[in-house]
Amino acid sequence: MLLRELVAHPRLGLTVLHGDAATLERSVRWVYTTDLIDPSRYLSGGELVISGLVWRNAPADSERFVAAVAQAGAAALAAGAAVFGGVPDDVVEACRRHDLPLLAVPEPTSFSDVTELVVGALAAARGDRLALSLSRQRELLTAVAGGMGLDEVTARVSASTGRACHVLTATGRSVAGGGPVPPTVLDAAVRTFLTAPRLPAVVRVPGPDRSIHSVFPVGPASEQRMTSWFVAVAGAHPEWDPETADGVGGLVAIAALDRARRGEGLRVAREIADEAIGLVADGGADRPETAVRLRQAGLDPGGPLVVAVAGFREGDRERPDLLETARSVLVDAASHATTGDDPPVVGTRDGLAVAVLPGEAAAVEAALGRLAPALGTLRLTVGTSAPYGAAALSGAMQEARHARDLARTRAGGLAVVTGAELTSHVALLAAVPDDMRRAFAARVLGPLLEHDERTGTDLVGTLEAFLDHSGSWSRVADRLHLHVNTVRYRIGRVEELTGRDLGRFADRVDVFLALRSRGPGGLSPG
Repeated sequence: MLLRELVAHPRLGLTVLHGDAATLERSVRWVYTTDLIDPSRYLSGGELVISGLVWRNAPADSERFVAAVAQAGAAALAAGAAVFGGVPDDVVEACRRHDLPLLAVPEPTSFSDVTELVVGALAAARGDRLALSLSRQRELLTAVAGGMGLDEVTARVSASTGRACHVLTATGRSVAGGGPVPPTVLDAAVRTFLTAPRLPAVVRVPGPDRSIHSVFPVGPASEQRMTSWFVAVAGAHPEWDPETADGVGGLVAIAALDRARRGEGLRVAREIADEAIGLVADGGADRPETAVRLRQAGLDPGGPLVVAVAGFREGDRERPDLLETARSVLVDAASHATTGDDPPVVGTRDGLAVAVLPGEAAAVEAALGRLAPALGTLRLTVGTSAPYGAAALSGAMQEARHARDLARTRAGGLAVVTGAELTSHVALLAAVPDDMRRAFAARVLGPLLEHDERTGTDLVGTLEAFLDHSGSWSRVADRLHLHVNTVRYRIGRVEELTGRDLGRFADRVDVFLALRSRGPGGLSPG
């Protein structure tokens, strides 16, 4: 209801003491009657505040009352004339200073008459909006029943609201929407969706973009967000008009229906995927039926394929109860590396989620990285193989499992290890028990570490620089900003303390491996 509609009602006899045509276009959201001198704690904006002015004991009280009402965002003040035989001038002046519309309520008009009229009008308007909203949702549902896809529905809602809409997954994969989402917007939207205490939530994009968006969950609030969808829409949702809110609400509802429909299709395909993964895991990748199962699951086995293995851990424990979550996350992430013609084949084996996908695994790692803010105390550990032909997938799966074993030794909520890393010394050390690695490092480096701790020197740092630069005195000196003779002296002390001759290749290897055995989980990140 607008203020001008309230003033124009003949039964009330309201008089405008302050306000022009523009301010009378303000909407009234609710009515609040009070005689508190500071009612701001009970106001949330848009109210018509009705007061008998009982709070006014002196003219100065008017400033305090009107300032509190105006700063709380009230639409207007309706002041009763009964107590003072009219509205005092100091009340009028205070309303002018704060540009708060002021209406005088004559003595014959009761506050309940004003309240009843406003509440009745608001209830009728809400009923009309609800009917219109239901009508729009029926139109969208009818269109979907007639064959309109989610992409078309998203485009229609974007056009009708004038706001770009996108349906996205928790890893940032686009399900529906016109054109790609800018990376800064996508990252901010995903992070907000995964971490906001309540949804829907407003997204404020940092950096040069500085745009504002809103994210809405697709599905029940109890669902794990890492495996869910959301709708991202340009603009801050609390500022939207009812028509825009209704349109977005309809899109969210239809996205939920579409997701449920796709989920049914995935459940049907899952049995085939599990059979294919089982054949590969049992060493039958080169058998004809394995290629048949891969084709039935929608994957062309003719090109290079990658295997990815994933599982959740918490502390030092595996979390087999989260196997389905790991599978859903891997389905979503692996889909970034595929097209609609070549979907990933994702199943489970031995308590782990396993995916076979075409091409490279880099897109999978980037997609999984967006989930890191939602992991909390959980750790998602992932191993991927190098690309192989279909006949070599059994070996690729073993490679991916070994890579995942290495990922378990890494720090951080998300750890992804590729098959390429298994060709380095890191893989060799990963196969050695933690206590044996620590014992080896202590035997080789113990006197050196004790010397650094006792004297405050950094001979270990000099040693690492020496090895990094293949024993080049001049390059080590440049890196450490030291004289060459100082570097020679320090390396001499290292040799004395460790009993190793760093001019001998075998001794250099021993010292190098000892240094790399000192990091998190017994491994250095180097």
